[in-house]
Amino acid sequence: MKTRTNRPTASLVFAAALAFLAGCGTSDRPELGSVEGTVTLDGRPLPDALVLFTPDGPGRTSQGVTDASGRYRVAYLRDIVGANLGRHVVRILTAREETGAKEILPPRYHAKSTLSATVAAGENTVDFALDSKK
Repeated sequence: MKTRTNRPTASLVFAAALAFLAGCGTSDRPELGSVEGTVTLDGRPLPDALVLFTPDGPGRTSQGVTDASGRYRVAYLRDIVGANLGRHVVRILTAREETGAKEILPPRYHAKSTLSATVAAGENTVDFALDSKK
């Protein structure tokens, strides 16, 4: 005896499954803008500095580390590049627990930061020219 498949029912089940899977892909992650730039100290690239973008409102801090040429790119999560849209307080540190190095930057760049940036949708380039004497 041969069983016949009810095609309208199979099609409806398939369509419902697709709709369910499409809904599963949504995220509660906020809209992000990519942020990259260069950090210099006294006109020279500042390598191995931690750059933190903390939103003024609610949201997660994004962070990045400068390379040998002072370039950085912030990440919202380990594998998700970007920062929340809007205004951020920016902190830049050279001393981190894992490096054991002494902080070389004045507190106005980290503990009492006067740095800020606004992140817009899309790509953002935010450079920081720091001065160790001012």
